[in-house]
Amino acid sequence: MARHGGGRGWHGKVFGAALGVTLLAVGASVWTAQADAVDRSSPRAVASPASGAAGGGVKPVAVTIVHASDKGSRGVNITIDDGPDPAWTPQVLDVLRQYGVKATFCMVGTQAQAHPDLVKKVVAAGHRLCDHSVSHDTTMDKKSQAYQSQQILDAERMITEASGGVRPMYYRAPGGAFTPYSRKLAASRGMRPLGWNVDTKDFERPGTDAVVATVQRELSNGPTLLFHDAGGDRSQTVEALRRILPWLKQQGYSFGFPVR
Repeated sequence: MARHGGGRGWHGKVFGAALGVTLLAVGASVWTAQADAVDRSSPRAVASPASGAAGGGVKPVAVTIVHASDKGSRGVNITIDDGPDPAWTPQVLDVLRQYGVKATFCMVGTQAQAHPDLVKKVVAAGHRLCDHSVSHDTTMDKKSQAYQSQQILDAERMITEASGGVRPMYYRAPGGAFTPYSRKLAASRGMRPLGWNVDTKDFERPGTDAVVATVQRELSNGPTLLFHDAGGDRSQTVEALRRILPWLKQQGYSFGFPVR
């Protein structure tokens, strides 16, 4: 699973303030094993059951990176990264509602904290939440375990608070910068590590036609599709979704969530 740029210039500007976020004590000292090598090659795996409801106890899930859809072999998972964004998230939500599609929103902690109204709208529409770290640092895998813990746990807290108590069900490392440690930590918090199979490259704004063509060409790679609703002008993403969602339905696909 290759890394993507994800609009690094934007992340540097928007998330610079995240350096001031107070480190959570919880979790930072729990894991004391030596730092592990980067792991980006995990295959599909059988999920462990876990609760996704608001509140309640946290049930650990499998540590392997998931790609499979809960709709089976003809299922696809729409995943939306880097928001929420006040300009583009509402438009993405409108398109998803138009076609009756549920998606997984991988939210950056500072964005969720800044736009709790949008987080609540995502939840109210029946979509799922995913922890995408505090500040979208694509070099997380090169940092200390304490730093990884802070990025994952602080974002979990920010997203949960912004949603009104609904916890993220997945963790997606920025740019795919997973480590065995970060996967284990996320899974212990009930957040299944989440990969992708089709990187639409929409963050590069290659044109709507190119985004659509990438999905059609690479869908055979697997069911989890990567889009973005923040990080700059996402008009191409919105228009691509308007074309891709009905096309997928015409091809006989159902829309689901990554297995837990």
